[in-house]
Amino acid sequence: MTDTASKKTKTDSPIVQLIKRERPNHNDYSALQKLRLSYEPPLPPIFRAKVDLPLPSVRVEHPEHVDEKVKGLFPHSHGLPSVHFEPNTEFVSGKPLKVGILFSGGQAAGGHNVVAGLYRYLKLRNSGSQLFGFLGGPIGVIKGKYTQITEETIKDYINLGGFNMIDTGRDKIEKDEHFVSSRKVCEELDLDGLVIAGGDDSNTNAAVLAEYFLSHKVKTKVIGVPKTIDGDLKNEFIEISFGFDSAVKVFSTLIGNVATDLLSAKKYYHFIRLMGRSASHITLECALQTHPNVCIIGEEVAHKKQTLKEITHHVSDVIIKRATAGKDYGVVLLPEGLIEFIPEVHELLGEINEILANNPSVNHKEIVDHLSPACRGLFDFLPHKIREELMLERDPHGNVQVSKIETERLLIQTVSEDLAKRARSGDYHGKFAPLSHFFGYEGRSCLPSNFDCNYCYTLGHVAGALIESGQTGLVAVVKNLTGPVDKWLPAGFPVTMMIHMERRKGKDTPVIEKALVKLDGKPFKTFLNNRNAWSMEDHFRNPGPIQFEGPVAEEFNFTIQLEHGIDIPNLSDSKHHS
Repeated sequence: MTDTASKKTKTDSPIVQLIKRERPNHNDYSALQKLRLSYEPPLPPIFRAKVDLPLPSVRVEHPEHVDEKVKGLFPHSHGLPSVHFEPNTEFVSGKPLKVGILFSGGQAAGGHNVVAGLYRYLKLRNSGSQLFGFLGGPIGVIKGKYTQITEETIKDYINLGGFNMIDTGRDKIEKDEHFVSSRKVCEELDLDGLVIAGGDDSNTNAAVLAEYFLSHKVKTKVIGVPKTIDGDLKNEFIEISFGFDSAVKVFSTLIGNVATDLLSAKKYYHFIRLMGRSASHITLECALQTHPNVCIIGEEVAHKKQTLKEITHHVSDVIIKRATAGKDYGVVLLPEGLIEFIPEVHELLGEINEILANNPSVNHKEIVDHLSPACRGLFDFLPHKIREELMLERDPHGNVQVSKIETERLLIQTVSEDLAKRARSGDYHGKFAPLSHFFGYEGRSCLPSNFDCNYCYTLGHVAGALIESGQTGLVAVVKNLTGPVDKWLPAGFPVTMMIHMERRKGKDTPVIEKALVKLDGKPFKTFLNNRNAWSMEDHFRNPGPIQFEGPVAEEFNFTIQLEHGIDIPNLSDSKHHS
């Protein structure tokens, strides 16, 4: 897609630039893509209107507890009330609003429907409203590059995957000049609101920007939308982030296909690393869907303080037991963030991060001199390639780029060495033929499931209603998601209620706390009840591709069902053969 600069909104201000985006050629769309463009996502009754959509009534709830440390960092926005929308039968015409929207961070299926929902809400409230899409993520706001969203734009992208309507980026609005520039851009465009669809870091950034705007009396309201396929942006306020449902269905399809192929050949061990940097929600959901022989959950590793050697022995034990039963094949799942969960590696990464924060130019040979003796020993033990990967440039948030660390290959190497040692001692007589896979990018921009289509379309409406009702520093939320859309409950909750302090780039930083897998939660307990049976017997399950029509099209992922107390047939019984 090509962009052309058409004009500046004001000749005396070079920072704001309207970019005309070339429309996609529908002839390049597949038959299914074209069919998805015609899908109409249902809405909760509160937003359901062809014309004259009433502004929902607002019910506010003030927080009971105040975190003094967070309050000191957000003096203008801490303590904001949560907002719950209720039906309003009295129609009051809305004023024309100008709103901007951007995507921040990695792609997640359903993002285009957030834009569509926001646009159509604004237009239903007042046809004179305008929606601007900032290009390339936060950098679009910083540099003032945007495009005009129209109904044609919506019809080109609704219900399709990716963020290519306006693109995305991993920049952060964090430097003084970034805040100043963003303020100028929003004032130049006379924005009533700015919507930021992103993960925990991006929504924290939205809260910081909302605080800055309030302190400088900028009228632009800032609203966040929960986005991440990792599933770690959820708490008592947010039930699930958008994109998770679609991604786990794609990954489960791929794993199910591998397992089905495995049953035909019966000669390989597939080590599959799944996206999910800080939490193992994706890996756990895929295990519940596909029933692998081994599934390593990072949070369990951290809780048990397991070493790399202990993890290796666990995998080897399963392989040896299966070999005794004549099964030299299997599926092993692990999260991409596993390496950060291993306590000894986590400590090593912490030391490396501190060293790099103070001396970014140090290389992997020199860094050994700065490490503690224990961490130096582990660093020397790791394969050379892994040592280099641990030293890769950090992402904009100061995090290790774990998607580039091939943990599955590391585990294959350590397991291979362990099995060879056991074979020499006469404890292993099987054949070990490992294959490695990484499933991540395949699930980020897929055609969104019906759930994500509907959820995101509603989130867009919620974001619009929050802005119109004068709210800022809130995350758009939908409650009761496991119920029918008719029973969904739109709301908004202050980001500051979700924030805690975390060590980033060598200093304490306010961020939304990531939701890790709860070891006492029903999803993990359900997995635990089935793990032993799956390790020895072939209970592989192939859920197949995402369905858009028919009886299974509206199925939710197992995680959200179990978290809401919904039992999954055939999963609670560990002896059931799927």
